[in-house]
Amino acid sequence: MTWLRAFEAAARHSSFSGAAAELNLTPAAVSQQIRLLEQHLGIQLFHRLPRGVALTDMGQAYALPIRKSFTEMQDATEGLFTVRRKRKVRIRASISYATLILAPRLKAFRDLYPDIELSLSTAVWSDRMDNETIDLDIRYGTGHWDEPHIWKLGEETAMVVCHPDHARAFGDDPRIEDMLAAGIVPVLGSEVEWVRLSDLFGLDLPAPPVWLKADSSLIALQTVTAGFGAALIHESFAKPYMERGVLTSPFDYRLPVQQAYYLVARDGLGNRDEIDAFRTWLMTPDAPNEPALSQ
Repeated sequence: MTWLRAFEAAARHSSFSGAAAELNLTPAAVSQQIRLLEQHLGIQLFHRLPRGVALTDMGQAYALPIRKSFTEMQDATEGLFTVRRKRKVRIRASISYATLILAPRLKAFRDLYPDIELSLSTAVWSDRMDNETIDLDIRYGTGHWDEPHIWKLGEETAMVVCHPDHARAFGDDPRIEDMLAAGIVPVLGSEVEWVRLSDLFGLDLPAPPVWLKADSSLIALQTVTAGFGAALIHESFAKPYMERGVLTSPFDYRLPVQQAYYLVARDGLGNRDEIDAFRTWLMTPDAPNEPALSQ
């Protein structure tokens, strides 16, 4: 192997001195190793010239597979034993957004950016980043927070949803006041949305009885999926349930939601390509399946 390393380097440099500098040897040592290789093979590999060396025909033919073998050995070693630095993005999101919107899309991000590792944690309520374990926060509210970098993730509308059997219990043409009188599952913090729905469409609905308060849209959805009660839920959250046929929206009312989801970056992140890649991907859900930024 020592002889072959000296031969391959000298062949590339056309010089024993150049090979010696690369291998941290003396030119005499390189010359000796190549001479021993030539004696072992019984053939001359180099023409010794006044300045440098030149491969013989047999040396040229031998150099190609030797160089290829060294390249393959290096690739195999790096592939098996080199630990490549993974870029990481640490994300926190509300449990409903993380479960219903983000998680189903993450494979698409992985396909685009296989070298970026994501860490996803959830919270029911969050309005600040207390430590440096989070890079990006997907937060629900009005967008009025202290962080300097905040991006709105779109507008939302809400609709009344219930189980199909629950809707059928009120006849072929159910009235919203009758259904709501049977009981609702409001999401904690959004109880006023029922009043806004009534006022916006002139429904003059009495306050419906509450048989369960849920602390997240996810809990409300899972509850009404069991077959009883109605909930006023963001369309994007209800969509997968309706596509599976486990929920229905018996009314055409669509209530514009005053709050929204925002992507919030922790202050002091600096210029990190992986952060920009995730933000661009998240904010362009209909973009072609190609990286938005160079990796």
